[in-house]
Amino acid sequence: MQKTDRHQVIVEEVQLHNRVLLTDLANILNVSMDTVRRDIKELDELKKLRKVHGGAISNGFNTYSDRSKEIFEQDSKVKIAKKGISLLKNGDVVLISGGSTNLELAKLIPRKMDLTFFTPSLPMAIELLNNKTHHHEVYIIGGKLSKESQLVTGGVSINSLTDISVDVCFLGTGYLDSEKGITETDLEIAQLKKAMIDSSKRLVALTISKKLNTVSRYKICEINTLTDLVTELEPSAKILESYKSKGFNLL
Repeated sequence: MQKTDRHQVIVEEVQLHNRVLLTDLANILNVSMDTVRRDIKELDELKKLRKVHGGAISNGFNTYSDRSKEIFEQDSKVKIAKKGISLLKNGDVVLISGGSTNLELAKLIPRKMDLTFFTPSLPMAIELLNNKTHHHEVYIIGGKLSKESQLVTGGVSINSLTDISVDVCFLGTGYLDSEKGITETDLEIAQLKKAMIDSSKRLVALTISKKLNTVSRYKICEINTLTDLVTELEPSAKILESYKSKGFNLL
């Protein structure tokens, strides 16, 4: 594979999953780790992505302050977010993680709806505060803050979640598969999301369809743990056929 083709694949993978590991990219491209490291370094210098320890993250990963920054598949994510808003009820206590689709949902939160939010995500907390009215309460869950994901992880955050019972959880997802379930590239983030699920009565995944049928290292939950799976597609779409028998609502 030529370098230009490799670069295109790398950028697409990073945009889709927000964070991708060097080892996974080497397997996808069938090249050495050294080759992938050089490619990532060059793409970082071209400002196509951000090089981080062990891999790369997208330029828009957890970005909240610059509304002019291009967001991957933004039209689809806005469509998904609008569907997700329809699941909220007045008085709900909401637990929401980070991720670009969840951030689009935060921008659309009805201003007159009485809602209480808990989040382990710094960008999400700031986005919710930017849109906050006297109808909204926003709580950030404490713990160790990851510089790369800007997400709180570790024992403190997991213990805090055991004291919370929420009506609905909007779980940011990087990888979803009808058989392998919901997975993550980072073990600490996977453990945090497991704790989020345990604290929730209703579990919602907002995801663009390009993330369907993808798998990573660390298991978060079986796919039928979901209450609702929301994509930009109609529920009758062919790619969703393997998800229809899993016992959750497709929007």
